[in-house]
Amino acid sequence: MKIILISSRAEKVRTLSLNSWAKGILSVLLLGIPVAAGTLLGVKIADGRWELLFENSIGEMQHQLVIQQEEVDAGRDQVASSLSAMTVKLAHMRSRLVRLDALGEQLTQIASLEDGEFDFSVAPGLGGPDTQLVKETASAIDIQEELATLFARLDSNLDSRESQLQVLQSMLADNRIKSERMVAGRPIVKGWMSSEYGMRTDPFHGKQRWHAGVDFAGRQGAEVIAVASGVVTWSGDRSGYGKMVEINHSDGFVTRYAHNEKNIAKLGAIVKKGELIATMGSSGRSTGPHVHFEVYKNGRTVDPASYIKRTSR
Repeated sequence: MKIILISSRAEKVRTLSLNSWAKGILSVLLLGIPVAAGTLLGVKIADGRWELLFENSIGEMQHQLVIQQEEVDAGRDQVASSLSAMTVKLAHMRSRLVRLDALGEQLTQIASLEDGEFDFSVAPGLGGPDTQLVKETASAIDIQEELATLFARLDSNLDSRESQLQVLQSMLADNRIKSERMVAGRPIVKGWMSSEYGMRTDPFHGKQRWHAGVDFAGRQGAEVIAVASGVVTWSGDRSGYGKMVEINHSDGFVTRYAHNEKNIAKLGAIVKKGELIATMGSSGRSTGPHVHFEVYKNGRTVDPASYIKRTSR
């Protein structure tokens, strides 16, 4: 290969002859520089693209992390809200148990019943695993299942308490009905016993006569009350008794209230124990304001004293 060098002065021309080694070096220089420059430029461009792609990937990952964090926060808020609602419900159910237990104990004492199965002083049976043993990684669903089980037990205890109260109230009602039907107590609110049951000296002629009841003396117009619930089978004047009220009770008992100033209970009326049925007077064969009180059992008179002293049980 020959290289011709031409100077600015035309008269001077130089020619260079290159051997094989010089040719190779020149070729490398002429071709290598552009290739190297292109390669470097391509590497730079590729690096930029990869860096941009990597930055985009990081941005997408960060966005996904933000979304997941928001979902976790929302789930945590939902669980906290559910736990708060369950806590309120649990407190409400416990307060119901306390009220039911207090009412049950009061009714048991009023009814004078033995404790037996109506032992409201015993705390309701509760169970379940210790929450301290639950792993921190337990899911909210597992916790809610545990709370649901606890609520189910409390509901069962409430149902049991309410059932006991219903039975207790029924028994109390039965006892109250029996108590009201039982002949017991005095037929007056104020006064004193002036004559007993049995043989006595008749106040009109001084002879011994049988007295089939007891007398309670008091002031004119004092209250006369029923000693037991029943149906009024007489309300009016009767020979020797004056104005009299007769009440038919259960178990074959009949009571009479005589010498009244005024009969208040009407014939056929249903009266309750302690209800006002007449006012004290001196009608009929009487020496002064009093109530002649008689008790019949299966058609025969009995001494009212044992029933006057009797307490409702």
